[in-house]
Amino acid sequence: MLRIAIILVIICIIWRWAFGKWPWEGLGGRTTRGQAIFQARKLLRVEEGASREQIIAAHKRLVAMVHPDKGGSNAAVHEANDARDLLLEELPNQGADIGKDD
Repeated sequence: MLRIAIILVIICIIWRWAFGKWPWEGLGGRTTRGQAIFQARKLLRVEEGASREQIIAAHKRLVAMVHPDKGGSNAAVHEANDARDLLLEELPNQGADIGKDD
C-alpha cells in the first residue's frame, strides 16, 4: 500500500513538472471567469460566437423587461449591464466601445 502511495506522489510531481499544474486541477471544469461568461451568455440568451450587435440587442431586450419602470429592479438592470460588459470584453476587439450605445 505504501508503495502505491509513493508511486502516485511521484506521478503527481512528474505531472506538475510536465504540464505546470497538478492532475486534479483539470477536474474542476470551467474557471471562475469562464463560469461568469457562461452565466452572462445565459442571462442575455446569446450564443458563444455572438457579435457585438447581437450582444447589445439582447441587452436592450433584457433591460426593457427588467427596468424599474416596467416593474423590475435596479439590481436586475445592473446585472444585465455587467453581463453585457463582460461579453463585450471577450470580443476580439477587446470591447473598445463598451457602453457606447447606452
